[in-house]
Amino acid sequence: MTAPNFRRAALAAAALLAVASVHAQTATTTTTTVETTTTTSTATKTMGSGIDRSGMDTSVRPQDDLFLAMNGTWVKNTQIPADKSRWGTFDALRDRTDHEVRDLVEGLQATHPAAGSDAQKINDFFRSYVDEAAIDKAGLAPIEASLKDVDSIRDTGMLVGLMGHWQGVVRTPLGVDANPDVDDPGVYIASFRQGGLGLPDRDYYLKADERFAKARAAYTDYLARLFTLSGDADGPAHAARVVALETKIAAAQWPRDRTRDQKLAHNPKTPAELDALAPGFDFPTFEAQAQLPPGKIIVVRQPDYVTALAGLLKSEPLDTWKLYMKSRRLDSAATVLPAGFRDASYQFHQVTIAGVKERQPRWQDAVQQMNGGLGVTGPLGEAVGQLYVARYFPPAYRARMQALVANLMKAYSTSIDGLTWMSPATKKEAHLKLSKYNVKIGYPDVWRDYGALVMKPGDALGNADRAAAFEYHREIVRIGGKVDRTEWGMTPQTINAYYSGNKNEIVFPAAILQPPFFNVAADDAVNYGAIGAVIGHEISHGFDDQGSQLDGDGRLRNWWTDDDRKAFDEITGRLVAQYSAYEPIPGQHLNGKLTLGENIADLSGLQISYKAWKLSLDGKPSPVIDGFTGEQRFIYGFAQVWRGKVRDERELELIATDPHSAAQFRADGTTINADAYHDAFHTKPGDKMWKAPEDRLRLW
Repeated sequence: MTAPNFRRAALAAAALLAVASVHAQTATTTTTTVETTTTTSTATKTMGSGIDRSGMDTSVRPQDDLFLAMNGTWVKNTQIPADKSRWGTFDALRDRTDHEVRDLVEGLQATHPAAGSDAQKINDFFRSYVDEAAIDKAGLAPIEASLKDVDSIRDTGMLVGLMGHWQGVVRTPLGVDANPDVDDPGVYIASFRQGGLGLPDRDYYLKADERFAKARAAYTDYLARLFTLSGDADGPAHAARVVALETKIAAAQWPRDRTRDQKLAHNPKTPAELDALAPGFDFPTFEAQAQLPPGKIIVVRQPDYVTALAGLLKSEPLDTWKLYMKSRRLDSAATVLPAGFRDASYQFHQVTIAGVKERQPRWQDAVQQMNGGLGVTGPLGEAVGQLYVARYFPPAYRARMQALVANLMKAYSTSIDGLTWMSPATKKEAHLKLSKYNVKIGYPDVWRDYGALVMKPGDALGNADRAAAFEYHREIVRIGGKVDRTEWGMTPQTINAYYSGNKNEIVFPAAILQPPFFNVAADDAVNYGAIGAVIGHEISHGFDDQGSQLDGDGRLRNWWTDDDRKAFDEITGRLVAQYSAYEPIPGQHLNGKLTLGENIADLSGLQISYKAWKLSLDGKPSPVIDGFTGEQRFIYGFAQVWRGKVRDERELELIATDPHSAAQFRADGTTINADAYHDAFHTKPGDKMWKAPEDRLRLW
């Protein structure tokens, strides 16, 4: 991506538009998902009950360890594929969906798609990405203009101008997003957030643990390799300077458990207040190059970080900052640069950080780039989604899901009425919020328009940059405009689901509506334990520790009495302590504060889904199937969803960055608090998962 004179070229029909890099949990939206850390499909092994008995370990009592009782034999016998950092329910479905998308995309070539059509753009993006010979032949030519832009920097004004210009394409220390305004949820507002680290999290720079130290050393070597490949004779020394600078940036950043606090992160600033917050930071230049409308109020999510960043711009040599910018650009483009860059990127990102043993196929990288993730639909993600839905998502699935969601919403409403710790005044507000939920199932009713996006054959880096620029521009031009409530934050082919607090909506993409989450051949007990708990999980996010700070319109407003909030905080404090005691790998405990929202959603989702399943029986008993009562099938259906294994390197990253708990603790940590589990398996004192009724945590 080039920046002549640090001004974006005026674009008429085809704009340079971009994708904002949004992590599931560091995004500026209040979006939360059912899964980021987990796990594998049992679709091909389900029986009449929907339970995969072959994966169970009958030597383990479910009263002692539900996760291993349900999944222990699978855990013992399953090897994580060499090209994966983890393997489980979610991962196997993603892998299968990737193959399905590949078939759809590769079939486009034979149709000779018309120029300018979505099919032509998908085809050109995919084929240019997988054509490694052409990428090697192009050499450094595609990135030369970007590197020259860095070399031409003469002062900090030009530096921050380039940071602004690269928004959505390259991760820089100050990121820009456009989201619904929590003070006025009907319109979009811009926000600034911390970013720009090459390692996964600030912990990797600041903690003394030898695993983090190993990652730091590997990162320094990686940057040295990038510099050397780009023609820098002093690569190792320059890499060390960049890592030293990033360490100072990391030290100024907020820890992740703090960034998720809605109130702390909402700091609207006028232009004058921004200047006072970070003296010397050239906000007008930054904002102009980031395409932000002038004179607007901007939300600063981590104010003291921005102050510290301005200080670093003054205290650190400009040449060091230029090296930093060059390293960020080379890293962002490495996968579509010649073989040396691709190899270096693989060794660092996949081997060192994720722990994989071999590369996954290039075609799969291309598919995953197109699909995107939460908040990032990826280049042509919805265009691919239309192809996916047409072939793989029967209309009957949507109708069945609508019925399940309706039952869960009814159960949630009934549960609110029965809360003993909440006053009538707050219950009234909770019902009001629940009544305003918007439910999206399968695929968007309004598909994204890619008419302005230009894709060219044989231009892998250019296509990636134009796609990123397209998405960023699409979002940023909405600032001050009306919020689009038809928009989706995931593609239909995504194996996940989410809740958006800004829009007060729950969203279930088509691809997650398959076994073991949703099995039309299974009885309702298993479906309620699996997809029902997923639905309940997403509903519950509107009432977790952060979602509960927003009302039914997505406005940041305290609708609680002081006593009710105190009672809620007392229960959730105990949940923090419970999960903080879990240790997925030796010496590394879960962060109960970081994972609190997801743990609340797991806990409440399971309990609400159980109530909904009972309501669906209409007083009739559930039959015994495959030797299991309905109550046991419900619990096993839930535990089966979290089947999975993770490499230690990847687990270390997830503990530091992921607001979801490790899979085993999502299964066991949730059910140990559920009366339904204890009743189904008749637990008693002495059982390893026994918990006295008075100690079980119940929220919604």
